[in-house]
Amino acid sequence: MKPAHWKEDIRQLQHLRLFQNVAAANLQQLLKDFRACELEDGEILLSPFNRNHFLYMVLEGQLKVYLGSLDNQPVTTLHPGDCAGEISFIDNDHPSAYVVATQATTVLRLHREALISLFQQSPQIMHNLLEVLCERVRQGNRIILDTEQNANIDTLTGLFNRRWLEHIYDRESTRCAFNEQPLCMLMLDVDHFKDYNDEHGHLAGDYALCLVAHTLRSQLRPKDSMARFGGEEFVILLPEIAADEARRIGNRLRQSLEQITSFYSPVGVLPGVTVSLGLAQMNYQENLPSLILRADGALYRAKQEGRNRLVG
Repeated sequence: MKPAHWKEDIRQLQHLRLFQNVAAANLQQLLKDFRACELEDGEILLSPFNRNHFLYMVLEGQLKVYLGSLDNQPVTTLHPGDCAGEISFIDNDHPSAYVVATQATTVLRLHREALISLFQQSPQIMHNLLEVLCERVRQGNRIILDTEQNANIDTLTGLFNRRWLEHIYDRESTRCAFNEQPLCMLMLDVDHFKDYNDEHGHLAGDYALCLVAHTLRSQLRPKDSMARFGGEEFVILLPEIAADEARRIGNRLRQSLEQITSFYSPVGVLPGVTVSLGLAQMNYQENLPSLILRADGALYRAKQEGRNRLVG
């Protein structure tokens, strides 16, 4: 980072987000404390490894913000008028992210002591800074939610995954037990899936798994839960459903796939698949591994008895 020429301009400062609606007389006091700096493309402005004492305001160019590692995708982009380093500027600690110039960029740098001394004279500056911080917090919350959701999603089928199943079972089993309602599990497996892959290719197998996921999920209630358990295995939780009704539901789902003899895919027309299902109803205070073990045992018997059937 090298010094850059900047002609002192109160009007330009007032267009920066931090100084909007701040009296010109107050900004006049800061003019002598500003330093303009020029960053090259790829130059790191802030890093979690280096303590920061400055607030930076973008005049020209563009900065990107990275969490955790520069190898990750940027979480936000800072444009002219935005500021960087506000968190470490306030708590006088290390930055929480990397901030990198992605093109030639000019910033104004202001030492924390210069601005802190002005807070008492201009509450508007504090108000603007709080707005920036609130936006950063909300953005961080969205990132956390998106990350958490993506960690629970199977990228192939769009269903939830095994990690999510553990969470949802705790909630649903507790709720059903409290309300003295039953809960059933269907565990299903695509029949002869290895042979399907060998004959039609693994990409065709992926499309067949998507067919299973979309066909079955569309027939379930909003309160039902379907997850890809692994490979060609899926699990369906049916809260407030007893074994007899769960058996009817399972057979209806099985028959809906049996009736799809072929389907269109990006690799052409492919033959449909059938599934075998195992059914188990939750016992009082039964944990997830125990219920899975019983449903899996029923599924094994369904395959031993000829597949494309439900046992349990």
